[in-house]
Amino acid sequence: MRRAPNPWVAVPVLIAALAGGIVGYFVMDASCAPDSCTVSAALVATVVGLAGAAGIGIIAVLALKSLDEFRTHRDREILAEVDAPDSDPGPPTC
Repeated sequence: MRRAPNPWVAVPVLIAALAGGIVGYFVMDASCAPDSCTVSAALVATVVGLAGAAGIGIIAVLALKSLDEFRTHRDREILAEVDAPDSDPGPPTC
């Protein structure tokens, strides 16, 4: 059974791929003589777009896993701060 892509991961990945492709194409196109390396620019755009998508995809997945783990611990009250009733330490001393 296949899961549908998570839009919180898919949208940033697609935006990064598009932005990386545009930047890669124009940088390669600007470094060549006019109309001399369109194929090379398209190839560079593809490689840079895929690399940008992979990088942002990894970051987005790790961020979402971290947020899910935080919510799990918060719901189990593992991260809850417990205040002792009579343990006022007062101001710090030097």
